[in-house]
Amino acid sequence: MMRRWVLGWVMALALLSPATAQEPWPRRPVRVVVPFLAGGGADVVARAMAQALGERLGQPFVVENRPGGAGNVGTEAVARAAPDGYTMLVTGPNHATNPHLFARLPFDAVRDFAPVSLLTGAPYVLVADPALPLQGFADLVALARARPGALSYGSSGNGSAGHLAMEMIKTITGIDMVHVPYRGSPPVLVDLMAGRIAVALDNVLSSSPGIGAGQLRALAVSAAHRAPTLPDVPTLAEQGLAGFDVTVWQAALFPAGVDPAIVARASAAIAAGMRAPAVRQRMADIGAEAIGGTPAELATFLEAEMARWGVVIRASGARLD
Repeated sequence: MMRRWVLGWVMALALLSPATAQEPWPRRPVRVVVPFLAGGGADVVARAMAQALGERLGQPFVVENRPGGAGNVGTEAVARAAPDGYTMLVTGPNHATNPHLFARLPFDAVRDFAPVSLLTGAPYVLVADPALPLQGFADLVALARARPGALSYGSSGNGSAGHLAMEMIKTITGIDMVHVPYRGSPPVLVDLMAGRIAVALDNVLSSSPGIGAGQLRALAVSAAHRAPTLPDVPTLAEQGLAGFDVTVWQAALFPAGVDPAIVARASAAIAAGMRAPAVRQRMADIGAEAIGGTPAELATFLEAEMARWGVVIRASGARLD
């Protein structure tokens, strides 16, 4: 009788073990891929998120920068990663623009990813070489009209949201400026501070230190409202571009096929982390709003962003191949 009882318990434990013996995710370090250079906006946000997740979930979240191809190199690496919850992507507006800019991508921006959480939102800021006689957006327009084709602007890459937004500005105002693409924000700002380019529409996260140090002059912000960290810098809408509203955002995604329970756990941990006073203050210090949110909310947001930028890109005729 005792033998049958013990045998029954062994069989029951064997049946239950796949569901109950497994420790909750994560059981080892998680790789966080940023498809841009270190020091840019996505990198800053990813590192803040990684630290918060590590503290809450008890495993390191290790940021890996994989720049190249307007964000496509790192994004493809995540799309092809095993859907086990140990590779995550932190990306930005390129995820919504690249499907419209490239005739072929080695991944599907919707089908190959599982949305986890929106992380932050922040305005772009139009920054200029302080040596130029520019105090506001009107001065830039006047100088560009006086010297057509002589001024250059930098962006973090062909097809980046900063590039496309500047092209929108050129179309609206009728000015002629030369685009100089870089591989991320840091080299843009280096050349801008050295006087090798005139202006850039860069995200406020990476531009704020240079503005605060007087190495960059802020002419305007791109969002509908002024940035809390730059309260004296008027919006482009205030300076004549009615209705202009472009922001940079960062979001976390897994490869498609990750267990929904892992997605939900990651999303909840991110939301808690982004609500933490220290993280919110850290983001506010660089001009960003810490957001967080559910996978469903991020999916809806991405759908809207892809539709919005699709209209802009088709109207501009821009293509990257």
